[in-house]
Amino acid sequence: MSTMTNSLKSQWEALKADNPHLRIRNAAEQLGVSEAELVALSTGDTVTRLRPEFAAILTEVQKLGKVMGLTRNDECVHERKGVYLNPDFSSPFAGLFVGEDIDMRIFISHWDKAFAVAEKSEHGDRKSLQFFGKDGIAIHKIYLTKDSDEAAFDALVAQFKSDNQGTEETTVEVPLILDEKPDADIDVKAFQEAWEGLKDTHAFFGMLKKFGVTRTQALRLAPNEKFAKKVEKEAIVKMLEGAAETKLPIMCFVGNRGNIQIHTGTVRKTMWHNQWYNVMDPDFNLHLDTDKIAQTWIVRKPTEDGDVTAIEVFNEMGEIIVQFFGKRKPGVPELQGWRDLVATL
Repeated sequence: MSTMTNSLKSQWEALKADNPHLRIRNAAEQLGVSEAELVALSTGDTVTRLRPEFAAILTEVQKLGKVMGLTRNDECVHERKGVYLNPDFSSPFAGLFVGEDIDMRIFISHWDKAFAVAEKSEHGDRKSLQFFGKDGIAIHKIYLTKDSDEAAFDALVAQFKSDNQGTEETTVEVPLILDEKPDADIDVKAFQEAWEGLKDTHAFFGMLKKFGVTRTQALRLAPNEKFAKKVEKEAIVKMLEGAAETKLPIMCFVGNRGNIQIHTGTVRKTMWHNQWYNVMDPDFNLHLDTDKIAQTWIVRKPTEDGDVTAIEVFNEMGEIIVQFFGKRKPGVPELQGWRDLVATL
């Protein structure tokens, strides 16, 4: 272990001693390093490096049984319990899990590092698989639950254990490109006509790319308020409380550059903790830092099944934090209950 690594380990141990409940992501931020660098420090003790064979590892996760998948960005955490069923890595660019519980869209080119972690605490070990990008920021984590197969986890770790079990981690900065063209450089009329002529929600991203607009710029340039209407961030709380009260099934998308995780179903228990608004259900937890919300929009996209309505939430950089929809499938019109609820916002 190098002098620099020894120094970082000492700093982290001191920080943990002073702040025993500090999360590793926040500790990394305080120490000016990446989370992956802190995880790597415990390699050979509570951490095992895995080979970066992400599709193969994820395909084996089904054997672990019911686990908890966690995907987050700086403003929102999405935790969903279930079994990782129906993996599809046939595309070189994106992978899928499509199940009632675990539903993900994986952008594999952004995945770079994999670890198995056994955190020790007074409550026993907490085992997980943790995946990071080139910048050392966490993309996805999979935690064992009381219903998981621990022997299958140990077998998976042995199968994919890397020859490199060093404690030093290298990272590279991944630039965030958020340049926005001036509105005057956009063919606004053609853009609005393209939006009005959409047949599929999945064509929306391609449309943004074609006209060279950012997502928040697109919402500003929408044909009219039917297609995009700005609302106060309190609308999110009103919507989630309304969905809980009426048992209306919704969809909740949270992602980062490497993964999008989706919950489909009802929400039941909602609550505040400081500035965080939370869903605290047995198999689905959501934690949203409302202080970091800069823009909230109601967005409608035409499809062959009728309009699809979303609530889209952005940070001050214009990055999407979380999206909400009514529960739906292609070929089936949007739930009227969802449209009625959004109309109250």
